[in-house]
Amino acid sequence: MASIQTLSETDRRTAARWAVACAERVLPLFDADTDAQAAVTEALGRAREYSRGRGSTAEEIARRLVAVKAAKSATTPAGAAAARAVGQAAAVAHMGAHALGAAAYSVKAVALANLDDPESADREVNWQLAQLTDAERAALRQLPPLGADASGPLGPGLLTSGVLGTTIRRIQEQIGSTGRARRLP
Repeated sequence: MASIQTLSETDRRTAARWAVACAERVLPLFDADTDAQAAVTEALGRAREYSRGRGSTAEEIARRLVAVKAAKSATTPAGAAAARAVGQAAAVAHMGAHALGAAAYSVKAVALANLDDPESADREVNWQLAQLTDAERAALRQLPPLGADASGPLGPGLLTSGVLGTTIRRIQEQIGSTGRARRLP
């Protein structure tokens, strides 16, 4: 049985557009060697094409970790978070819940790049929420609340804590996420 965090292919392609917008906004924070830069830029381009209905889901699933691996080459923590945002956007083809991961890592990148401006993360979340279309909101509302289902990226783990968890919870609250989740025991 597929995870409830997967979403239909149509909903994944819909959510991917927003995930790409979030990640693209922080891409300039990623600085690394030429190969890593190219890998992250290419991953974002593939995710954008996937959101436009091009490219196969299977191909994207096979290549979804390229940007995550490139994040290790980042010269700053903000850059690493930006590359991880791209990695999450590229992984939406695999599982729709990664769209929220892309948004969360984008906020983390902004916060790390603006340590002297504690309001920067809030402004970034507000920008992200303003970018959501009705169709994207509807797709994301189908996802379970963060931490409620263990069968994907929204399960207990990295995305549930710190700025990542705070961001996802805020987005889910703002879009009125009710999810289809069953509560974990």
